[in-house]
Amino acid sequence: MDDLKTVGIHHVTAICGDAQHNVDFYSGILGLRLVKRTVNFDDPETYHLYYGDEVGSPGSLITFFPWAGAPRGRPGPGQIAVTSFAVPPAALGFWIERLVRYGIKHRGPTAQRTGDADEQVLAFADGDGMLVEIVASPLNAHRAPWDGAPGIPEAFGIRGIHGVTMWEETGAPTASVLTDTLGLARVGELETTEHFAAGERGARSIAAVRTTGGFTQGHIAVGSVHHVAWRVSDDADQLALRERIVASGLDATPVIDRNYFHSVYFREPGGVLFEIATDSPGFAIDEDVAHLGERLKLPPQFESHRAQIESVLPPLHPPMQLNAADFFNSVTGPEDVRPDVNS
Repeated sequence: MDDLKTVGIHHVTAICGDAQHNVDFYSGILGLRLVKRTVNFDDPETYHLYYGDEVGSPGSLITFFPWAGAPRGRPGPGQIAVTSFAVPPAALGFWIERLVRYGIKHRGPTAQRTGDADEQVLAFADGDGMLVEIVASPLNAHRAPWDGAPGIPEAFGIRGIHGVTMWEETGAPTASVLTDTLGLARVGELETTEHFAAGERGARSIAAVRTTGGFTQGHIAVGSVHHVAWRVSDDADQLALRERIVASGLDATPVIDRNYFHSVYFREPGGVLFEIATDSPGFAIDEDVAHLGERLKLPPQFESHRAQIESVLPPLHPPMQLNAADFFNSVTGPEDVRPDVNS
């Protein structure tokens, strides 16, 4: 299968602190739909919250494990340091105004060119200090947003995940996995950062690999990305890609059933955890699309423990009408936590 390759990012999974705070930010401010309220299948007394478009399409998803009371992480080599969301160019002014309205410190807009696309970037941090970007690109115009976000016109809504930025001690081994194993194409370079693309031009995913050299080793905790998942269309492609990963000398897990998709995990040479995830069966297998994310959904192996699980999980409610000053008065701005991208 010489043409076997990932077709883009399936989802990004990160660690947050307070679960309700997370809902307020990603659903209330960024306007993503909470499409699934479930648990970490490896730690069922911890939520796993999924945000995306109307149906949680692969490529639209960011997910979180809330670790209430845990310390904050520290970005460094061997981690995904930045997660970028896609919007069309016409949405840039709306998002500048929205960030200002909510008191979110931000940098930009900053012009960049990724391959054949001229883009504008707004950089900021979420409520847990995780580094986030909104990238306005003409290549994002044809992707569909969720049109149910209060206060966010459909024309300006987030179109899903634009890409991720990995920090690596040495970028070359990671670049080799992206191109030779996962099938991404190298589309450009800016100083110490190389850009790679997966998927079609109108709906592509970007992996940026920044060689950081001697940066202090990072620590994954609250405000850190846990892993990035790459898409394959079906189980057969997943098994074939797993064989290629193992043949390249990397360790990969067996296929794991995550109920809404099937997963294989491995670490690329620089230390970032990668997942290979199938597009199906999707999030409507246990909820009607109109009611996604409204109730706690458990996989069959945990259903008999529902009462115990629900007793330890904090209650969640739809995003509040947020007071920006109160919500962000303890958030560190990107100018304090993000090194100069050109250094």
